[in-house]
Amino acid sequence: MGSSGRVSGSLIKFGDGFELDLRAYELRRSGQSLKLERIPMELLRLLLEHPGQLVTREQIVERIWGKEVFVDTGNSINAAIRKVRQVLEDDSEQPRFVQTVTGMGYRFIAPVYTRGESPVEVPTDETATPLTGPILSEIDSAQEKSRPRRWGTVLAIAIVLVALAGAYFRWFRPRVRSQELARTMIAVLPFENLTGDATQDYFCDGLTEEMISQLGRLDAKRVGVIGRTSVMHYKHNSEALDKIGRELGVQYVLEGSVRRDSDRVRITAQLIQVKDQTHLWAQEYDRELQDLLVLQGEIARRISDEIQVALGDRKPIQPQGQAPLSPRSYEAYDVYLKGQYFWNKRTPEGFQRAIDYFQQAIAKDPNYARAYAGLADSYALMGGYSNAPQTEFMPKARAAASRAVELDDNLPEAHTAWALIVQNYDWDWRTAEKEYRRAIELNPNYATAHHWYAEHLMWLGRFDEALQESERARQLDPLSLIIASDNGAILYYSRQYDRAIQQFRAVREMDPNFSRAGMIRHVYAQKGMFSYALAEIEKGRRVNGDRPWFWSESAYVYGRTGQQAQARLALEKLKALNREHPIDPVMFVESYIGMNNKDQAFIWLERAYAQHSNSMITLKVDPIYDPLRSDPRFQDLMRRVGLAQ
Repeated sequence: MGSSGRVSGSLIKFGDGFELDLRAYELRRSGQSLKLERIPMELLRLLLEHPGQLVTREQIVERIWGKEVFVDTGNSINAAIRKVRQVLEDDSEQPRFVQTVTGMGYRFIAPVYTRGESPVEVPTDETATPLTGPILSEIDSAQEKSRPRRWGTVLAIAIVLVALAGAYFRWFRPRVRSQELARTMIAVLPFENLTGDATQDYFCDGLTEEMISQLGRLDAKRVGVIGRTSVMHYKHNSEALDKIGRELGVQYVLEGSVRRDSDRVRITAQLIQVKDQTHLWAQEYDRELQDLLVLQGEIARRISDEIQVALGDRKPIQPQGQAPLSPRSYEAYDVYLKGQYFWNKRTPEGFQRAIDYFQQAIAKDPNYARAYAGLADSYALMGGYSNAPQTEFMPKARAAASRAVELDDNLPEAHTAWALIVQNYDWDWRTAEKEYRRAIELNPNYATAHHWYAEHLMWLGRFDEALQESERARQLDPLSLIIASDNGAILYYSRQYDRAIQQFRAVREMDPNFSRAGMIRHVYAQKGMFSYALAEIEKGRRVNGDRPWFWSESAYVYGRTGQQAQARLALEKLKALNREHPIDPVMFVESYIGMNNKDQAFIWLERAYAQHSNSMITLKVDPIYDPLRSDPRFQDLMRRVGLAQ
């Protein structure tokens, strides 16, 4: 067959001795096997099936990930294309095989020939042999009644589900209000550190985040601002502006750089229109450090003026004004930025360092509301990340959040912190919803508020609303892996297991070790894919170390498969860890449910309730608790946690 039309056959030949063997799922050159990972291999196969024809990025996404995947897969496509070109020794500037059609997709331009039979189905992760579990080498296949379906079947079912659900996700284009479609979107790219001192990265990152916050409080009906997580993806990354515009869905970008000495700061900033890369405005500022917040407000005003011109004859946008900082207040602000830098690492160690810096900021300025809000967020999340009892951190979180709201009732971060605490510790669902809504009202471009509110709706079982709110968070922070992963959590808790697996796998393509995506092991367990669940548990142990959840979940899975001896061994390991340092009682609840010991499960549930365990908020929706739901003791517990309705 020539170089146009659709290729069929189990052996596709092209170029100087290259051949793709579909039956063996192998790329060879002159008989020698060439190493190529699954995603690049699938992409090459798709291009070879349509030689001479444009294959759009949308077609690539649908073929490899499925339409309903929630993450921005642009970077994965680019990486796959690079790997294909590398193995084919191709040149993007003078291609022999893969031609880039700018802004649209790719075309395979070399002659292609086939030999042999019609195409066969290629194995994917679902049909691959899984790894063995952490204690036993194998699980009896007779105990694993629900084997993985082949990818094509799963994808077909998932697409039908998406259509019925209303197509919330990006690659199936969510339906949004016309006013949302009309919004002007802007991204504040990470300010470049020109100090020559890497320890000043926190300052540049903080300035970036401050500008996002300033611009986010413009007219949210007309101006949307991309969140921190997504823009930080481009730190030390010289991507073309048109590519950034496509990936983030923005019309404008703000670029800048920072030089700083002991008492002065020099900032350059420029606003660029993405479509033609026109520099609409550029300015250099040389100010005293204590004038930094005033300077940020000035930059925001200049940007709003330029956006006003683009929007036409409309009501002017007025950024918030900022008062100059006193020298002592500036010191507090500088330390606060260090706290934010470590808070964003989202690790127990990072939270502890953030707590130290926020406390230093408060010591320098006892009326600094944002430092109290940061302190509250750190304490509120520390328990979940460290598996320590909530009673160790939540009273401190409550005191800090209460003080933040008292000092500044117009601070969105203060309201999200308060909402998280009254939700997770007090189970005051009505107040939590009011506080999340208040934060969104104060700053509709605050991605974290939308993200945490989506989780709140999920815990209440309001899954359609949760998915909609999750989509709003994604629009504001399209490259955020935690937002994408928590979308997978919504799918899991709503029992949409196949879609949840696809979502978590899509996150894994972006970062194979992203911890929240490890929640895929729960999905496997609920589908009866126990060897896959054990493989994921073992992978988590290799990446994160010997944590309590590892033994808890091992006991659960072994119990579910009837391997009581192995389950008891894992349980004893969990008890040993608990003797060394008290852990969240819910860890034992999961183990005993898997081992079908309901009485012990309820004993530990009551302990979790007494300690206000963060995991109590999952009672209404977590499939793990399904064996307990008909028991009056569980119904009573649901009532006490405020989830009975």
